[in-house]
Amino acid sequence: MFQLTPVARNLLIINVAVFAFGNLLSIDLSKLFGLRFPGSSQFASYQIITHMFVHAGIGHIFSNMLALIVFGPALETYWGSLRFLAFYFICGLGASACYLAVESVQLYQLKSAVEAYLQNPSFIAFDALIAQYGNATHAAITSFLNHFGDNPENPHLIAMSKQLALNLYEQKVNIPMVGASGAIFGILMAFGMMFPNIELMLLFPPIPIKAKYFVLLYGVYEIYSVIQAAPSDNIAHFAHLGGMLFAFVLVRYWQKRGEI
Repeated sequence: MFQLTPVARNLLIINVAVFAFGNLLSIDLSKLFGLRFPGSSQFASYQIITHMFVHAGIGHIFSNMLALIVFGPALETYWGSLRFLAFYFICGLGASACYLAVESVQLYQLKSAVEAYLQNPSFIAFDALIAQYGNATHAAITSFLNHFGDNPENPHLIAMSKQLALNLYEQKVNIPMVGASGAIFGILMAFGMMFPNIELMLLFPPIPIKAKYFVLLYGVYEIYSVIQAAPSDNIAHFAHLGGMLFAFVLVRYWQKRGEI
């Protein structure tokens, strides 16, 4: 488990070093290096790579790096370092592409909804807009909704609601995606495909499970998370599924060519 192969070890070192650097200097690296939607004024081309080395918190990086050192070395040993490195970045970039594709659809829908609201503002329409696209549990939004509901004809509140509606789009388009999760989920998928019958020991509950079923459960969970996702859910579930999809296609392609 801890006999790290060269690429897995170097990826671990880079990710941990970046995380430690940001925390020691109290710098929010996601502001510069997180991946923004290309339509955002804060988008930069280098973010396509750099976001894969920035993590949102200790739990985020711990889970990703734990999966890297548990499952990565077996694939790197079997494939070789160069193929493993290529696989890691293809899955990471593929996951980002899937995330951005879905994000473009969601942003288009949000922009259309905001434009429709600006044309016909009302308390009922604003409440529906927040319920679908905003965070109705946020204290400031809850307070405004209560105030607006008590004074639905107030022109000042109507003007404020328009600005809040515009802010919904601006906030959404500028949310950065960070983390190596797309590449890591690709590694999980590949491990399940390459070593399907290896038994893994779960922590909670402490029972053995074959790798193929472990990966299947992860995939089902991510699909469920997409279906049940709330507007305030900032986890990029489509990126996770994208990483798994690219891994599946790539491993199958290499297998058909007899390269692995």
